[in-house]
Amino acid sequence: MLTLQGKHIYLRALEPEDLDFIYTIENDETIWELSSTQTPYSRYLIKQYLENVHKDIYEVKQLRLLIANKNHETVGLIDLFDCDFKNKRAGIGILIYGKLDRQQGYGSEALRLLIAYVKKHLDLHQLFCNINEDNNVSLSLFENNGFIKIGLKKDWNYVNGSYKNEYVLQRILN
Repeated sequence: MLTLQGKHIYLRALEPEDLDFIYTIENDETIWELSSTQTPYSRYLIKQYLENVHKDIYEVKQLRLLIANKNHETVGLIDLFDCDFKNKRAGIGILIYGKLDRQQGYGSEALRLLIAYVKKHLDLHQLFCNINEDNNVSLSLFENNGFIKIGLKKDWNYVNGSYKNEYVLQRILN
C-alpha cells in the first residue's frame, strides 16, 4: 500500500473501507461544482471504483489518495488527473472535507507530499490546477506552494444559474 508520510498528515492509497467516505463526498451537492459532478453516485458504483482503484496510473491516467491526520482520521482526498506521461504533466486537485479540518495546514502538507512523489517517482515536469475565481482559500493554497496563475477562463463553469470564471494555475517542477 502506498503511504506518503508527513509531519501532521499522511497520504495513502484508497481501501475498500473508504467506501462510506467516498460515497459521502461524491454525493455532497455543496461541493459538486469543484469536480463538475452533476449526478449522485450509488454505493454500487463507488464499490466498483474502489475495486479497480489499484490499476496502474499509466493505464488509467489518474491517482486518488486519501489524506489522513496523525490520529488516522480521514480529512480529505488529493488527486492527480489527466496524467500525460508523454508531455510529463498532470492536473492536481485537493479537497479537505470537514470544515473544522480546513485551514489547519493539511492541504498544504498534502500538496507538498504529492509534489515530492510526482517528482521522484513519476518524473513529471509540470502540474496544473483549475480553481474558480472566487475560491480564495484554494488560490492561496496553490500560490503559496509555487503555482502561478497563467490564465483566466471567462464564464467557464455554470453554477446555480450563473457563470463563474476559472483560473488555470501551473507549477513547473525543478
